[in-house]
Amino acid sequence: EVQLVESGGGLVQPGGSLRLSCAASGFTFSIYAMSWVRQAPGKGLEWVSAINRDGGSTVYADSVKGRFTISRDNAKNTLYLRLDSLKTEDTAIYYCAKHKVPFRVVSKDLNEYERWGQGTQVTVSS
Repeated sequence: EVQLVESGGGLVQPGGSLRLSCAASGFTFSIYAMSWVRQAPGKGLEWVSAINRDGGSTVYADSVKGRFTISRDNAKNTLYLRLDSLKTEDTAIYYCAKHKVPFRVVSKDLNEYERWGQGTQVTVSS
């Protein structure tokens, strides 16, 4: 059974930082591109960032480029998202997602990923 367990969220002031983690199990983590998506209150899912199988290629939404950093540790089956210079508009539930098909290149298309975890809440407020 595929499991993705997100952690690391919390309440942080504008300008602050957080590091999110996603522990993966139930599938061969190293052969899938992975992504982070988020859902703000009252809004739909928004794709945030993605990383290819070996971590050598990353892509970001314009809204987070230069502030967020995605990474992965295939030995630990874990995906990360470092959030810096946080803004109030970054408030959302953050989910990790695996690409639907193994060995595919990294993609910005939200529809190519499937979300399996419960998410972790990030609240940016003064």
